[in-house]
Amino acid sequence: MTTELNTLVTALYVKIDDEWAGILRLPGRPPKLSHSGLLCLAVMQALLGFHSEARWLRHLRAHYRHLFPYIPQDSGYNKRLRAALPQVKRVIRTLARDTDFWHDTVWVADSTPVPCGMSRPAVKRSQLAGWANYGYCASHSRFFWGLRLYLVCTPAGMPILWALADPKLGEREVLAAMLESDADLVRERPGLLLITDKGFASKPFERSLSEQGITLLRPSRKKEVLRPGEPMLKKVRQLIESVNDTLKGQLDLEQHGGRTVEGVAVRVAQRVLALAAASRVAGGGLTLRLPQIRA
Repeated sequence: MTTELNTLVTALYVKIDDEWAGILRLPGRPPKLSHSGLLCLAVMQALLGFHSEARWLRHLRAHYRHLFPYIPQDSGYNKRLRAALPQVKRVIRTLARDTDFWHDTVWVADSTPVPCGMSRPAVKRSQLAGWANYGYCASHSRFFWGLRLYLVCTPAGMPILWALADPKLGEREVLAAMLESDADLVRERPGLLLITDKGFASKPFERSLSEQGITLLRPSRKKEVLRPGEPMLKKVRQLIESVNDTLKGQLDLEQHGGRTVEGVAVRVAQRVLALAAASRVAGGGLTLRLPQIRA
């Protein structure tokens, strides 16, 4: 377990330091903990399942001091991590670009709930009011208060696009906005095949995707004729479900602990970064590698 984690963290540190050394460096005196080191700490925290930053830093000082010459205090780590959200997003994209998965012309898209409050008083007092909202999770037949994480990844599980959105927004509208904001990625992949579930069914949505050169592959709804390619969907859909299970079961997405907009955003990004890092190091063997790390 220790060997696997050390390998992943070392590879991630070297990659970030080589690619972003000049970009991540800010004006003024260099911090005692580099930006590369900070992002490595964030990935380790997610992989080892520490919800509390204070507990994580105590564990870090006791077991991993040999990897980091300087370990910040609780408040310093929290502030640095929240301020590092733009860098986390950049590194997720960099890790994806650095693999063969980046050029894959098959994408799988889905959304999953990210609960942010479990009681009515918590909802009323939350600083997330106005962004988070009530939504319904059909797969678990339950209501929740929070956000939805939209994830577009390759069949190997490498995240390509991701976004957090109000659960009352339509899934098609959010996915369309994601594809529009990264239209360059779509243009670089002629003949792109996008696989979704029934929730993204809409003739106007399919026409819009077709105009962008994207073919939508989804299961047929009730009273619909069997759609082309539908028999192969079950196995492919299991891939995105396994990614969601990894985020929730192994990376504790629903126990993120964020209470502010910045806190929730960076904690979700932290887990997507861990997903991308493990997928890159494992060469696509994500579901095999993470349980070894967390054993």
